Amino acid sequence: MPFHFERQAIPDVVLIEPHRIGDHRGFFMETYRRSEFVAHGITDVFVQDNLSRSVRGVLRGLHYQQHPQAQGKLVMVLHGEIFDVAVDIRRESPTYGQWVGLLLSAVRLQMLYIPAGFAHGFCVLSETADFTYKVTSEYNQALDRGIRWDDPDIGINWPIREPTLSARDAGLPVLAEADNTFVYRP
Repeated sequence: MPFHFERQAIPDVVLIEPHRIGDHRGFFMETYRRSEFVAHGITDVFVQDNLSRSVRGVLRGLHYQQHPQAQGKLVMVLHGEIFDVAVDIRRESPTYGQWVGLLLSAVRLQMLYIPAGFAHGFCVLSETADFTYKVTSEYNQALDRGIRWDDPDIGINWPIREPTLSARDAGLPVLAEADNTFVYRP
């Protein structure tokens, strides 16, 4: 089996560990195989790939995209180390407003699956980090939304205290005031 799937404290968020085959030349691994993902309940079809490079202390997020182009994400660090966070923003969800945070690094090459209905963010812990992610809908600026990284009602325990933020991220609303139409569907 080329992957190990591990559901997190919020079961819709899944840590995925690819199987690496290596020798003195390096290694090979699959980063995605649709049949394996579907067999483990991840049925999304990915339609766009993105790459982000950031420096130490940068915090990006918490971002999401509204319907009708809500985005599920499959994220992985190619260089460096980040603290990655997913926040459940689906109203009526038993885990609404709760978060999952994991260290992701190029050393471990784990991936995190974050379904639509979650806000996503990360902060960079290494000198630089290259972060790649597949998404289930193409980017649409008109539907792009976000939540404040330090919303006290969410209470994320970020490993940095004074992050470098974009002007946009610094001005995002708290979850209670966010433009959010996601509703939990069991």
